[in-house]
Amino acid sequence: MAEFGQMLSEHIPNLRRYARVLVRDSIHAEDLVQDCLERAISREHLWRQGTNLRAWLFTILHNLYINQYLRHGSVAAVVPLLDEHASMACAPRQYHSVTLKDLARAFRALPEQEQQVVMMVGLEGMQYEDVAAALGVPMGTVKSRLSRARRRLRRLMDGESAIDRERTGAEEAASQRRKAG
Repeated sequence: MAEFGQMLSEHIPNLRRYARVLVRDSIHAEDLVQDCLERAISREHLWRQGTNLRAWLFTILHNLYINQYLRHGSVAAVVPLLDEHASMACAPRQYHSVTLKDLARAFRALPEQEQQVVMMVGLEGMQYEDVAAALGVPMGTVKSRLSRARRRLRRLMDGESAIDRERTGAEEAASQRRKAG
């Protein structure tokens, strides 16, 4: 049994991917994989050594999917939580995913020069002097680009619209002209 269990565990990632494709829901996919593994273990005696275990598992998974989801509809029954179950709840995890998507969108809205500086300093951890040498600009330019980029990223992450960005960009340009002139 231990050897069979080890062989099963090697196929779990593949089963999960296939189940997610079938049911398009990670929770139901996990349930489907669990049912598949349970059935495979209980019917280990039907599997023949030397045959394709992966194909056998995928067949079991597919048949379970047909039986549970296609013939009988979704097996997902909504069960109301009791008050005593509230303490078992966990915080939602999608916030980080949404934040990262917003950050990527905001980063793409930055000018290319600011993107380069943010990538080199923020992601690569390069020193200002090294970034300046790599880009062929003075260190003060690196610092100002990074400062502007951080300010824009903060505003974009706080929900600034495209119209606000254009107005802010025009205001910054006017400010730069006043300083230069």
